Amino acid sequence: MPDGLVADSLAAIRGERLVFAGLSFALPPGGALLLEGPNGSGKSTLLRVLAGLGRAEAGTLRWNGEDALSDRTTHATRVAYLGHQDAVKPGLTAAENLAFWGTTAQIEAALTRVNLAPLADLPARMLSAGQKRRLALARLALASAPIWLLDEPTLGLDTTSVAALGDMLAAHRAQGGVVLAATHLPLPLPGAETLRLAA
Repeated sequence: MPDGLVADSLAAIRGERLVFAGLSFALPPGGALLLEGPNGSGKSTLLRVLAGLGRAEAGTLRWNGEDALSDRTTHATRVAYLGHQDAVKPGLTAAENLAFWGTTAQIEAALTRVNLAPLADLPARMLSAGQKRRLALARLALASAPIWLLDEPTLGLDTTSVAALGDMLAAHRAQGGVVLAATHLPLPLPGAETLRLAA
């Protein structure tokens, strides 16, 4: 049985400051981990390290027993990362923003899943902040990556959209995917472990 995502004694420095050290966790297939802590505690930094976008000063990250960061290009294919910015191109339509990640039918299904199908042909610059966040979640729904790293995923979402996100997270976990989410608000992740980072 593969052991999923395992971090052992990770440490990171931002600027001249040690953000965290000795940080360890194990996430088996289907597992979820909520990252909690005040602003500046290192939640976003940790997600960036796990995504291969930032550098760990110490420690190891393993995926199914192998060094996850020894080949960052390969690691990028197994990670779907949703940061604070929605990464939406304003000049493209909602559907065009997803064109790289799926077929027309898959894109239609993803937009339906986040209740954006009627706005598929609308330029993204005309979407509200919440609609842009839902478009970013549609991109997540199209990802085949087993590791989902989410930084404040409910930012700008209403209760209906949070429920839709919960369905997406449950489906991903049911297929053996793992979820790590930094949040200040409750997330629909039943059975998730919690890792609290101190400021």
